Formats: sequence, C-alpha cells, structure tokens
Amino acid sequence: MTSADLAPARRLPAWATAPWLMLLLPALYSLVDAALVARDAPWWQVLLSATAAVVLLWRRRFPVTVLLLTMPGSYIDDIWLAPITAVYTVAAERPAPRVVVPCATLFALVEFFHWPLSDQSFEPSRDTALYAIQSVMLAAGPAATGLLSRTRRELAARLDELTRGQERESRLLAERVLISERGRLAREMHDVVSHQVSLISIQAGALQVSTADPAAATTARTIRELSVRTLDELRQMVGVLRGAGLRPDAPLAPQPRLADLPRLIEESGLAADSELAPGDRPWPEAVERAAYRTVQEALTNITKYAPDATVHVRVGTSGRRLQVEVHNDAPPTVPGEPLPGGGHGLVGLRERAQLLGGTLAAGPTPEGGFTVRADLPATRD
Repeated sequence: MTSADLAPARRLPAWATAPWLMLLLPALYSLVDAALVARDAPWWQVLLSATAAVVLLWRRRFPVTVLLLTMPGSYIDDIWLAPITAVYTVAAERPAPRVVVPCATLFALVEFFHWPLSDQSFEPSRDTALYAIQSVMLAAGPAATGLLSRTRRELAARLDELTRGQERESRLLAERVLISERGRLAREMHDVVSHQVSLISIQAGALQVSTADPAAATTARTIRELSVRTLDELRQMVGVLRGAGLRPDAPLAPQPRLADLPRLIEESGLAADSELAPGDRPWPEAVERAAYRTVQEALTNITKYAPDATVHVRVGTSGRRLQVEVHNDAPPTVPGEPLPGGGHGLVGLRERAQLLGGTLAAGPTPEGGFTVRADLPATRD
C-alpha cells in the first residue's frame, strides 16, 4: 500500500453536484439522444422526441406526468435516455409499488411494441423472447436503481436522526451525572462547612455578649456578621447546586459591585490605603464583580500570609479598561501558622479575567511584598 492509497479521497467541487446541474444534465443528454435518433425524421417526430427531453426539467415535481409525456417520443422514435430517466425519477420520488410497477410496465410495453408495429413482435421466436427480455430490463433497471437511491437517502436520514438522538442521550446523561455531583457537593457543603461556620457564629455571639473588652466585642461582632453573611451566600450556593427550581442563569447571591469595595477594605482589618477611581463609566456587572473578587482574594491572601503588612489598593481606568492592583509591602514579621490554602483562588481569578478578555498577573516583588494586578476590558452596558 502506497502513501497515495492512504490519502483521503478527493471530493468533487461544489458546482459538480449543484442541484441545478443535476436537474439540467439529464435534459441535455436526452436532447442529444433525441437529435441523433430523429435527425432524419419528420418534424412532428422531432418535436415529440424534443418534448420528451425538455419535460425532464419538471420530473421531480411531476414524475408520473413527465413519464407519460416521454412515452410518445419513445414509441415513435425509440429514444431511450428520456424515458429511462423518467422511470428512475418515478421510483426515487414515488416509491410505492402501485406507482412504480405500472410506470415501469408501461415503458417496457412501449419499448417492445414500438412504432411501426411488425408481425415479428407477435411471433414466438427466440429473437422475440430476447427483445422482450431487453425491454423488461430497460424498464426494471432504472426502477430498481431509483428505489435503491430512495432507500439510501432514507437510511442516511435515519442514521443522521440516530446520531442526533445519541448526542441528545449523551448530553442528558452528562446532565444527570452533573446534577448528581452537584447534589453530593451540596450535601457536603451543608453538612461540613455550614455546620462549622454556624459554630463560629455562635461562639462569636457568645464572646460578644460575655466580654467586657470593647475591642474584643467589636472583633466578635465583626466575626459574627461575616459568619452570617457567609451562611447566606452558602445557602444560596447550595440551592443552586441542588437546582431546586432556580433558573440556570440565576445569580448565587446579591452580587457585589465596585461600590462595595470601601466596606470590604474596612472589614478586612488590614492597614490598607486605597485609591478608588473607577470613573463615571457604567461598567458591566461581570466586570465590577471580577474587580471586587480580585480585591477580595488578594486581601484574603494578605490576611493569611502577611497580616501585619501595609496594603495598597488601587482601582483606576485606562481608556475602556478597568485596572485593579492590590500590593502589600514586605511583612515586618512572618506569621507562625498561616491559614491553609490550595492556591485555587488566583487560578480562578485568572480564568475569570480571561473569560472577560482581560489578564491577571500575580507574583512577589523584589522588596519582599506581593502584587496582584488585573486588567479588565469592558464596554458600556
């Protein structure tokens, strides 16, 4: 086997299989057949043969009528191509046996008893039998080919329908698996995270009531408020994961915007200075949410790894782009036991920025700090 045998088969150009060409070509070669057969015949015979060829242009809409119109030319001038094409079209477009069999029989009879009639047509001889077989084959061949073509089209349509059905079943199966996995995640989040956050909220409330230290009471109140807010968001998320009557595009919770950044920075408990100048542009909700989550994740990481460091938060614009930067200086002390983290926060922020067509960069600075910088393109709502 050579490399040429392994090469994919070349497809015909589009014009070679164009519907107009497939409709016109049989009429053209039938005209050539009629011209060759009836070139020395009287004008009325030429007209019958030409009519048999021209009417093929309407064979797909009126296959039986076109076949009947080709019979006079076939009977008088013994043309073949036009009636053969007509019989094929009848079988392909009207495959019922009650239509195909009479039409094919009519062509076989016209071909056998063509004009002018002779006594040899009725003689029981070998030549007569062979000619009868030839007439039957001329009619049966295109009829069988037309039926085969019709069957092939129906099988192709059925195969396409089965393929689409299998694709739908695959999608439904994937959706069922996704729903099952979401239900499992919802149960885990409710049983584990919700329980522990509830305990944190209860302990913080107890501390707020029992302590006499105003600073401790303020801290306990902040912890309790954050716990309650986390429980609300968690409840929304569990509801979405369970898919209990919510729309696919329903938000998980009231989504934060740029206007919520001052409160976020204040509640972080970090020594942070901010420069928030997002401009007067009405930024899309997705962009504002991405900017908020970027600042939130950066402040969370600073709280884990450098809680004593000075933090700088900047939100500004550059043309039609929103730029967010969170930078912390080198921490004066290293925390003994930093909170655990999987590193998925920055990955999620980068994916969120990429979905919006922007970029996110994060990394340490030479001075020992850390910088998170997001560039989010946006258009007006």
